Amino acid sequence: MSDVETRIVVVGASLAGLRGAESLRQAGFCGPLTIIGAEPHRPYDRPPLSKAVLTGEVAADATTLPNLVALEADWRFGDPATGLDRTRRTVTLASGEVVPYDRLLIATGASARGWPNAAEAGLAGVHTLRGRDEAEALRRDLAAGPAHVVIIGGGFIGCEVAASCRALGLTVTLVETGPTLLAKVLGQHLGSVVEALHASLGTTIRSNVKVAALEDDGAGRVARVRLADGTILPADVVVVALGAVRNTGWLAGSGLACDDGGIDCDAQGYVLDESERPDTRIAAAGDVARFPHPLYPGHRIALEHWGHAVAQGRHAGRLLAGLAPEPYAEVPAFWSSQGGITLKSVGLTTGADGFVVARGSLKEGRFVAVYGREGRCIAAVAFDCARWLPTYAEHIAAGAPFPPETGGVDAGPFAVLPPAFPEPAEPTSSEKDAA
Repeated sequence: MSDVETRIVVVGASLAGLRGAESLRQAGFCGPLTIIGAEPHRPYDRPPLSKAVLTGEVAADATTLPNLVALEADWRFGDPATGLDRTRRTVTLASGEVVPYDRLLIATGASARGWPNAAEAGLAGVHTLRGRDEAEALRRDLAAGPAHVVIIGGGFIGCEVAASCRALGLTVTLVETGPTLLAKVLGQHLGSVVEALHASLGTTIRSNVKVAALEDDGAGRVARVRLADGTILPADVVVVALGAVRNTGWLAGSGLACDDGGIDCDAQGYVLDESERPDTRIAAAGDVARFPHPLYPGHRIALEHWGHAVAQGRHAGRLLAGLAPEPYAEVPAFWSSQGGITLKSVGLTTGADGFVVARGSLKEGRFVAVYGREGRCIAAVAFDCARWLPTYAEHIAAGAPFPPETGGVDAGPFAVLPPAFPEPAEPTSSEKDAA
């Protein structure tokens, strides 16, 4: 099909959507290109939202991503997709407009998981954090100098927001249902290291406890958080950091295999229908794509990593341009900055049956931990010690034996320990058994 006959639509003015559109142009596609965004903003960078934007170092409107190539695209901002008709090959927008396509890239990302009680979630002072407008709203409340901030959820966003609040000198309590912060991702051993960091910053941490309710002041603003053990926490601002749900609701009735954990894709990146057949007119990329990875067989994974959105977006663009790239197999990589500590990882810790501190020292707070499963390296996490990470990324990509060999001036004796993930293990909605 020639470019003159081909109309490509990108649904999602996200990082993955932007880089996918650029990849289409770089691959030689010269035909009509439409980019649909649910938000009224051009694509922007999300990592600063929980850090520099909250502390006021960077304005929310200064996070706009640059275009790396000239797109000559028809942009539709603030008009989210509400439906997909694969027979007619059209996307319906909230405004009622119907946009035809010949090829389609789905890059709708994810939204913050809200507080389950709608009345409590609607109280003034209760926030989630995923998008630019949410960051601006939270920044305004924090700038007002609240006496008490309560963060519900000790994952990466919860930890980053807690560190930002402490940088502002605010009193913060972080509530986590697990045994330690980040235990579901890092295991309890390294989770306790993260917890000690936040405790040293002055954050009060309540682990192994659930929130029962958010209570108001009688005038529609949150005033207290009631825990399941009966404890009452004063709260002028509450941040709900309970993870994310993929933006797939608009695909209801499309016949695609999707749920709030993502859209199922094949190894190349084409979306699958409910009978596990690929639709070769449609690709998905970024947070919303759930795909098989050769390093983690047996299930499909969905990743919320910045580098993954870039790499998979570019891959999808080349795929839709007809360049037929190899199956997507980038090693996952992630970073987080918390209280002056930079945590970087490669690979996925899911399913690890052991880990070792292969470089540095837990006591000194600068180290690389390597995770293994069934005798193979599957992930590595660095705390302020990222110079060794590329080496372990190569080990992971090659399926090198676990535990890794020691060597080099920083190496020392180490013991293999269980990661101590919380039990029983909780399946995540972003993982799904592969067919």
